[in-house]
Amino acid sequence: MKTSIKKLLEDVRDGAVPVEQALLALKEAPFEDIGFAKVDLHRPVRQGAAEVIYGAGKTPPQIVAILGIMARHGQKNVIITRLSPEAAREVNAAFPIEYRAEARLGIAGGFPEPDGIGRIVVATGGTSDIPVAEEAALTAQMLGNDVLRLYDVGVAGLHRTLSHLDDLMSASVIVAVAGMEGALASVVGGLADCPVVAVPTSVGYGASFGGISALLSMLNSCASGVTVVNIDNGFGAGYFASMVNHMEVKK
Repeated sequence: MKTSIKKLLEDVRDGAVPVEQALLALKEAPFEDIGFAKVDLHRPVRQGAAEVIYGAGKTPPQIVAILGIMARHGQKNVIITRLSPEAAREVNAAFPIEYRAEARLGIAGGFPEPDGIGRIVVATGGTSDIPVAEEAALTAQMLGNDVLRLYDVGVAGLHRTLSHLDDLMSASVIVAVAGMEGALASVVGGLADCPVVAVPTSVGYGASFGGISALLSMLNSCASGVTVVNIDNGFGAGYFASMVNHMEVKK
């Protein structure tokens, strides 16, 4: 929507759109109150991306209603996170979505063309981390990024990580997803010259404490340039990586 607002203002400047018409377009309510939700319609203007629907705890009719409001206001590409397969089937019957079961992610409107400044690499320590990594990768793709997946490249077999040095060193952002002791983020952070977003997962045995061990390891990383999101928060990592990959020089 940032682009559409900019185009509207340019059209006013060029005389293609009357001032009154542009003023009417800008006067639209910043949100729409539908009782159980207040749908944020101006989030693309403020943050550059539409509101994301958190699917857990919402009924399929509620999700469909929110999707309808967003579609009516021109928000074509919408992400629904933490969506169960059963809810996805009900939503899809009323409003077409693509469902990615591994990431528990619903996608409305398809993927936009990548327009970021570079490539986001999403790497996992092991295969068990892939569901969280897929949430991150798909979120980044939905926000207009070129994404490369490097799965099962953890430190238990460091040669697997080192075999992808070119990919890691050419990335604009790296999302490192790992459970157990969470060492992947530090290794990657020590190799790459770009920001690293570390995602601890709840994968691991008893003393991993459901991801707390990996979280603390990542927070205590001695590698510079590593930031950490919450346990299993692939969405947050993908969103943050997209923001970094869309940074422009502000004059």
